Amino acid sequence: MDPVELFHEVAATVPAYRRFLAEHQVDPARVVTPEDFARLPMTTKDNYTLRHPLPDLCRNGVIGDMIAVSSGSTGTPSFWPRSVADERVIADRFEEVFSDSFCARERRTLAVVCFALGTWVGGLFTVGCCRHLAERGYPITVVAPGTDRREIRRVLPELAPHFDQVVLLGYPPFLKNVIDTEDLPWADWNVKLVTAGEVFSEEWRALVAERAGIADPVRGIASLYGTADAGVLANETALSVGIRRFLAARPGTARELFGESRLPTLAQYDPRVRFFEEHQGTLLFSGDNGVPLIRYHIADEGGVLPHRDLLGFVRDRGHRPEQDGPERPFVYVFGRSHFTVSYYGANVYPENIAVGLEQPEVSGSVTGKFVLEVAEDERHDRHLVVTVELMPGEKPSEEVAQAAGESILGQLLRLNSEFAAYVPPGQRMPFVRLREAGDLEYFPPGAKHRYTRATTAARPPAPPRSGPRPTAP
Repeated sequence: MDPVELFHEVAATVPAYRRFLAEHQVDPARVVTPEDFARLPMTTKDNYTLRHPLPDLCRNGVIGDMIAVSSGSTGTPSFWPRSVADERVIADRFEEVFSDSFCARERRTLAVVCFALGTWVGGLFTVGCCRHLAERGYPITVVAPGTDRREIRRVLPELAPHFDQVVLLGYPPFLKNVIDTEDLPWADWNVKLVTAGEVFSEEWRALVAERAGIADPVRGIASLYGTADAGVLANETALSVGIRRFLAARPGTARELFGESRLPTLAQYDPRVRFFEEHQGTLLFSGDNGVPLIRYHIADEGGVLPHRDLLGFVRDRGHRPEQDGPERPFVYVFGRSHFTVSYYGANVYPENIAVGLEQPEVSGSVTGKFVLEVAEDERHDRHLVVTVELMPGEKPSEEVAQAAGESILGQLLRLNSEFAAYVPPGQRMPFVRLREAGDLEYFPPGAKHRYTRATTAARPPAPPRSGPRPTAP
């Protein structure tokens, strides 16, 4: 749908948006061109969705047939009505992954939903979308153990042998932890993964593919870009993954394209149902949902790349995609800047740390979960501290801490030119603190993990036995 056409439908049928336009002295009749649309005021949670009663945010003031709940970073719940019509549109994104990457039309597929179930956004909505694919003729059977590891361990050995492939759908760290720690014959089951909710590195993709017996990481693991506000907005394709892997091996080229020392999720979207705009390095989108949204600012850092422009960019630098894939625009997403820490004026991103822990000399001893923070000692000197979760059964050791610190530093210097330029050589080596799996302070089981903490004052770094010292100036 043309965004101007969507705007007029929403302005005519959504009570809250009519009031919003009146408050901003916008006459809908005067919005007739894309340029007019681009001048419309942005909507946000604060200036729009939180200011109006829930029914008024919906078409004709009628709440949809299902409600999802999100708590966001503030912990205050937000309610997002959904409908079967929303599911059908979003099921197209699942269909592209299942059909083009997983060949699910020809393979009997067990879809195992490992997102949290209940009022949360991901689990039940994913179940609904997978069942829509079954309705469309795909030989898909859905089972939904959610995040209950005992149930995953119970149902998979019983069901997986009856199918040609098994697709696990869940958050990246949870799926990796299940594959790492559950003694199951993953390689026998032709496993595929669908992830959402977090950016991961190409080293992560390769590592998890190896451990799960996934022969083709490009087509065997796909990430969805979604939000609580509007469901799935875009999805990785074999084309976008191939380009991302090319860029991952060339940090300078990636920085030239994205302007950052970290690699974003790179996905494609359907402009007929989702319309993206870039605003000062962040994303706006418009789309018809249970709560229709026009120029909604979600605060995700990222941008939009036309199909022809991105293909031309990577071809000029030596990448020859096997196929052009769907001729749809690309959206790239870093996430939100408050998940970084500042160290000697350099932004240090969790993505940089993750790559260090995914190197072969370290990855066998750690789960991939960590907490990044800047600690200040009693002399008010700052230190970069990374608290790392060990694999179950592993105990902290000087050798693992040293290897992790050196690997993290190597990747920081390779990927983050700001870190290499700003941080004095004597202060670059991170302090690594190793914690056993499930540590209640840093890695409590079942809780949503946060990869950064605010700067801690007057807290000395780890003692020498639990991590490497900084090198001398």
